[in-house]
Amino acid sequence: MVSARDANPELLINKTALALQDRIHMPEWAKFVKSGVSKERPPEQKNWWHLRSASILRRVYMDGPIGVSKLRTYYGGLQRNGHQPAHFRKAAGKIIRTVLQDLERSGLIEKVNKPKKGRVITKQGQSFLDKIAKECK
Repeated sequence: MVSARDANPELLINKTALALQDRIHMPEWAKFVKSGVSKERPPEQKNWWHLRSASILRRVYMDGPIGVSKLRTYYGGLQRNGHQPAHFRKAAGKIIRTVLQDLERSGLIEKVNKPKKGRVITKQGQSFLDKIAKECK
């Protein structure tokens, strides 16, 4: 049986983003926002919201239970400081929180409090990703 752990991550994220387009909608404010303080401009791709959603869904599948803080660290980057050395900064939390809430509303992930706090993938979300992974193989 093929799972999302076995599939090529890039191919899986691209196909999942296409499948999520009818489940998740990008908010109006997302067209103008940067994805973190380490970025200089907003994302240029039209479907960047769905790509990020698919990537977060895969990350919850792989590492769950996982919270916003760990995801902010995962999607962070180096902030350039002119002549000074660059330093690592976390990604924007509102984008990640909003995506997680959308994925919860669609029934793909859920919150847990015990034994760890965070979000985990549901049975529906697991079968959703595994079906797409099977198509990728």
